[in-house]
Amino acid sequence: MAIRLDPADEYMHELGPESNFNESMYINCFDPKTQVGGWFRMGNRANEGYAEMTICIYLPNGRVGFMFKRPNIDNNDALDAGGLTWTMVKPFEELRIDYVGKVVVLDNPHEMADPKTAFANNPFVECEAHITFTGQGKPSMFGGEPDVPHEAPGEEFAKGHYEQLVTATGSIRVGDEEFAINGFGLRDHSWGPRFWQAPWYYRWLTANFGENLGFMASRVAKKDSAGSRGGFVWDNGKIHLCDDVQISTVTVGEDNYHDKVTGVIKSSRSNKEWNFEGEVTSLIPLRNRRQDPDGNWLMTRISEGMTKWRITSGEHEGATGFGMSEYLDQIIDDAPVGIAE
Repeated sequence: MAIRLDPADEYMHELGPESNFNESMYINCFDPKTQVGGWFRMGNRANEGYAEMTICIYLPNGRVGFMFKRPNIDNNDALDAGGLTWTMVKPFEELRIDYVGKVVVLDNPHEMADPKTAFANNPFVECEAHITFTGQGKPSMFGGEPDVPHEAPGEEFAKGHYEQLVTATGSIRVGDEEFAINGFGLRDHSWGPRFWQAPWYYRWLTANFGENLGFMASRVAKKDSAGSRGGFVWDNGKIHLCDDVQISTVTVGEDNYHDKVTGVIKSSRSNKEWNFEGEVTSLIPLRNRRQDPDGNWLMTRISEGMTKWRITSGEHEGATGFGMSEYLDQIIDDAPVGIAE
């Protein structure tokens, strides 16, 4: 199976006929000195008449500034809605995001498990984010669009998808607090039909240890099959494609939010492996609900954890950095289905 990734893929794709066609960009960044950062996502669902716009800022002392909107759109021409604008400056090398709007500030981010109550009971403040992200060109890109379909009907999550580790510079202002951002992160871009209920569960880990070292580890589980394990490691100008990742998770509380992660990511092609451990420093639980054709409500939880990472083996043993651990689970009988991993 060949995978295509052209400069044109850095821009918007033709709107497909599927009712659930999605085109989205996501990016995260963290300043290792201030330990402030966040993530931004825009997902166009033009055939459904709206975009999904999300801002999540991790603030000092465990607080989170958060906003989610579904602004109306009628085309897939740009990622520009709800106060968030994405600008592709140079494919594979430079991208800019700008946000001007409000966020709700949560002293206890776990309150977002009940979004109606969280938005009603916490203060809103003005927020601005202006950040430029730079990457190291085509050799640092992971993924693209396969030349043959790779998802079963009804299980679509992305026809095309790619990721890249990046450097981030800019500023974030939340109310009266302003932070310069000089850090690192990861971005992705997806297009094609998407249901958030397609995976049974997944674990998506992103980590940066400076400009020239980082990884993305992915474990996607399907309800009726083994799913997939893989990712990549970027190490001093070389990308190592990985075909296995093993993850163990310690959860906390009655809701079983992930708190500590240990794992290993392996590349058979490079004959290398990297062991790592992570500790969640701040977590906000999000959700997606959809009604199936029979009228049953399907509930998906997406727990977003800012995570401090450490490499525990090999030549980079002891390196520390920051990133994300994103845990998606279908909720069945009020419990996450992937709690064993």
